[in-house]
Amino acid sequence: MQSLPYQEVKEKIEQAESITILSHLNPDADTLGTSLGIYALLSKALHQRVEVVNASSALPQYLDFLPNFKKIKHHIDYKQSLIIACDCASIDRLGFDLVGREIINIGHHESNTRYASASQVAFTLFKEIYKIDADAATCFYTALLSHTRYFTSTNVNQEVFSVAKTLVEAGAKPDTIAYNFTQRRPLSSLRILQRALASLTLYDNAKIATLSVTRLDIEATGATVADMDGIADYAKSLVTVEIAFFAMEVEEGIRVSLRSKKSRCI
Repeated sequence: MQSLPYQEVKEKIEQAESITILSHLNPDADTLGTSLGIYALLSKALHQRVEVVNASSALPQYLDFLPNFKKIKHHIDYKQSLIIACDCASIDRLGFDLVGREIINIGHHESNTRYASASQVAFTLFKEIYKIDADAATCFYTALLSHTRYFTSTNVNQEVFSVAKTLVEAGAKPDTIAYNFTQRRPLSSLRILQRALASLTLYDNAKIATLSVTRLDIEATGATVADMDGIADYAKSLVTVEIAFFAMEVEEGIRVSLRSKKSRCI
């Protein structure tokens, strides 16, 4: 496989006047953990101005333990900055007009078995350029834990555990991170889960399961998109189910999550 462009990325970053690190709309732990991990590295290593930005007005509050979480802006201040996009397959999902801007895209594809998450790509790239400190390690580990569904997805392999081990050795604390994932759920997440489970429908001899929530459900429970992360996994956990769909009616339309016991999709 072709190696990552370490030297080219290093040169572009160090030659940039300023840097803007972006994560996608309705952010999850992978995109935010990756962006904050890169911010932790660059803000300490460079003399240039560095900002971390997300266009969504609401961020997942259970991730507020991540270093520099409060530094996330909702607008881009640096007009000529180099863009580093994290975990975003489409430029539209970044939520900003980036026409004419130079972009480094840090991401992965589900069919690429070499990397389990965008954070693994970021770690593999930046460890060759900068020292991974405790702040960056915490962010990258959090993203890796989330995107592998606590190391249970089919893209988990020896390399993933090797990366996790290195991040722990660099200062990530698995117990603290796991606590923030599992013990800080907002009440709205349980209320929207209740409504989603009430919609559970099975097809094809219970091999296919569907769940859904409407905008009225979301408004009534006060839930955010982050509160609904992982709902499809509840349907997938049924013994007979092979494929699970979860549909949510959001302002921009219908958003669908797909889970399969053979592979994981979003």
